[in-house]
Amino acid sequence: MKLLANIVILALSLCLGTARATQADELPVIDVTLNDGVITPQHFEVEAGKPFKLAIKNIGSTAAEFESLRLYKEKVLAPGAESFLVFRKLSPGTYPFYDEFHMNLTSANGTITAK
Repeated sequence: MKLLANIVILALSLCLGTARATQADELPVIDVTLNDGVITPQHFEVEAGKPFKLAIKNIGSTAAEFESLRLYKEKVLAPGAESFLVFRKLSPGTYPFYDEFHMNLTSANGTITAK
């Protein structure tokens, strides 16, 4: 009986994990590229209170880092690497971000505005 209970718990855990992965894939996706100190787009808007996914790609020849101190998010990417960050929800406001490896360039700064 205990074995059957463990199997049921494992099956439910796997189903819940699959459901969460499917939900994450359905999030609105914003594509951001990092290119040797140039972030594109530098400014974008999202719906306040709604989750979204930031798909980040480093197309430059040097390492890059998407970072936002206010949002407690960072992602370091080697040249040619891709990754993502999921934001559960943002309160209305404007949130700065930057490429920490290229902070001396104004093109390495941007903002997310939640409305």
